[in-house]
Amino acid sequence: MQVSALLIATLLFVAAACSPGGDAQEAGVPIDETPAPVVPIRILALGDSYTVGEQVGKLENWPVQLVRKLRIEGQPVAEPVVIAATGWNTGDLMAAIVAADLQGSFDIVTLLIGVNNQFHGGAIEEFETGLATLTDKAIGFADGNASRVLLISIPDWGVTSFAASAPRAEIAAEIDMFNAAVRERAEMAGTGFIDITGISRRAADEPELVASDGLHPSGQMYSEWVELIYPAVIEIVDSID
Repeated sequence: MQVSALLIATLLFVAAACSPGGDAQEAGVPIDETPAPVVPIRILALGDSYTVGEQVGKLENWPVQLVRKLRIEGQPVAEPVVIAATGWNTGDLMAAIVAADLQGSFDIVTLLIGVNNQFHGGAIEEFETGLATLTDKAIGFADGNASRVLLISIPDWGVTSFAASAPRAEIAAEIDMFNAAVRERAEMAGTGFIDITGISRRAADEPELVASDGLHPSGQMYSEWVELIYPAVIEIVDSID
């Protein structure tokens, strides 16, 4: 039985289109071009009054300002998770972390703690022990990746009007000692370290950097902290991509 040339050509075309190596688009099969869902960056900020933003509006603390800057620069980022409260020392923060029972991991974790240990005359050895435990906990929240954790130095509250009658030189020396411990812990653990203490000390001559209570940072000071923290955060974000 003879088969027409037209029928043979038709059968060959259909076979080619349906073969594994055939071009699905040419065969009329639709291609799924749906983009992969964007997973927002998750930030966890651990600390005390300097992280929660005592005396400033909810939109002026530095974690919120950091997220706002990231979004302006086109980064997909979720609202920050903040575990912090005024008056907390290392022990208070650790207890709050346990109580929070956080789930999942975070892309970036920050830790700023210690001023209340110093303010209440706590021993440096006690602070170092608490800091080590908190740093390990922060690394755990970052899925075990120390390079995604940032330890932030303690501001110098001794330059503020609140401390006008306090021994400012002594406070500065103790803050430096505590911050040396923070830097050393960061180096030992392999985390990042951000030094914002110099900005805080400018408050001695720049009252606009202090909130209305004469002690805590203003939104303007927090914005300057963000300018120091942001490049380190972007470096982490780029490494995740």
